[in-house]
Amino acid sequence: MRIAVLTESDPAEPRVAAVPETIKKFKGLGADVTIQSGAGLKAGVPDADYEAAGATIAASAAETATDADLILKVRRPNEDELKLLKTGATVVAIMDPYGNEAALKTMADAGISAFSMELMPRITRAQVMDVLSSQANLAGYRAVIDGAAEYGRAMPMMMTAAGTVPAARVFVMGVGVAGLQAIATARRMGAVVTATDVRPATKEQVESLGAKFVAVEDDEFKQAETSGGYAKEMSAEYQKKQAELVATHIAKQDIVITTALIPGRPAPKLVSEAMVASMKPGSVLIDLAVERGGNVAGAKAGEIVTTENGVKIVGHVNVAGRLAATASSLYARNLFAFVETLIDKESKALAVKWDDELVKATNLTRDGQVVHPSFQSTAA
Repeated sequence: MRIAVLTESDPAEPRVAAVPETIKKFKGLGADVTIQSGAGLKAGVPDADYEAAGATIAASAAETATDADLILKVRRPNEDELKLLKTGATVVAIMDPYGNEAALKTMADAGISAFSMELMPRITRAQVMDVLSSQANLAGYRAVIDGAAEYGRAMPMMMTAAGTVPAARVFVMGVGVAGLQAIATARRMGAVVTATDVRPATKEQVESLGAKFVAVEDDEFKQAETSGGYAKEMSAEYQKKQAELVATHIAKQDIVITTALIPGRPAPKLVSEAMVASMKPGSVLIDLAVERGGNVAGAKAGEIVTTENGVKIVGHVNVAGRLAATASSLYARNLFAFVETLIDKESKALAVKWDDELVKATNLTRDGQVVHPSFQSTAA
C-alpha cells in the first residue's frame, strides 16, 4: 500500500496532511509513505524529519502521486493534481463540498474515491477524527491573539503607579468550539468577556468559563438547536429582537469575535454597519466566518478594513493555518485516526468498509459518480 502526501497547491495554505508522528504510525500499519519535497516546510517540518520517520522524499507532485493507493491532503485536489492520480485511488482531505458541485463532478470523473473530513459525524467514535473541532479550536485561540495585536491596548486590568488600566471588554458571538476557546483565551488574558449564541445549551458552557451570557431567552431560543448540535436558522422576528439586544451591548465592547457558521449556507450577518459605527475608535472586530461571506458588515476576506470611525474589521482567512505547525499536527492525527479504519491490519492493504457509518457520512465520490446523498442531485 502506497500513501502519498502532496505539497498543498494553494500558496496560502501552510498546513500539511502528515507529520513525522503519523508517518511512523502509517509505517507501523505496513504502508510505504512518499512525501513531496517541501510539503511540510511552512509547518516547520523539513524533509529530513520525514525521512527520519521512514518516509521517502519525492522531488515532484507527479513522482509523489505515481501509483499511490491513498493520497492525503489538506485541501481537495485541483484538476492538475487529479491528472496525476491513478483511477480508483482514494483521496482524503478537507473537501469544502458545499457550493462546489463542479469540483465534485471533476473528482468523480477522475475516478477517485474522495472522502471529506469535515463531513465526519459528531459521534463519540469519531471525536478523534473531527477536523472541524481541532481546527476551530485553534482558530478561536488565534482570533483572540489577533484581536489583542490589533487592539493596541492592554487586555488585563493593570494597577500601576501611573494609574489603573481598565480590562478590555471582549464579546464572542457564536459559542461553538471556536467561540469557547476564544472565551477561555480572552479570560486567561484578563479581559472581561461576554458571549452570545442561539443555542440554549451554550449558556451554561459560557458561564462555566467565567463569561457572561447575552441573549433573548424566549421560547424560540429554547428550541434553537438541531439534533446534531448545530444552530438552527432563527426567525426574522427573533433575529430582530436579538439584534436590538446585541446593538446596545456591542457599542461598549473593545474586541468582538464572530464565529457563526451554518453548514451549507452563507454565514449569517450578525453585526450591521450601524453596530460597527456605534463602536469606539480603536475597537476591533475579528470575523472568523469571512470565507463564507462573513458575520460582520464590511468584512473583506484576507483584509483588515479600518472604518471611518476608526474601527478595525479583521478578515484573516484560514485562521487555523496561522498556527500551521500546531494545526498540521492535529489535522494529521485526525487523518490517521480515520485512515486507520480504512486499512485491513492483516493484509496491510486499503480495504474500505463501504457500509461503515463513517465512510457513508464522508464519501463524496466513487466509481465515477458523486455518491453522497447531499450532493448527488446538484452534481448530476
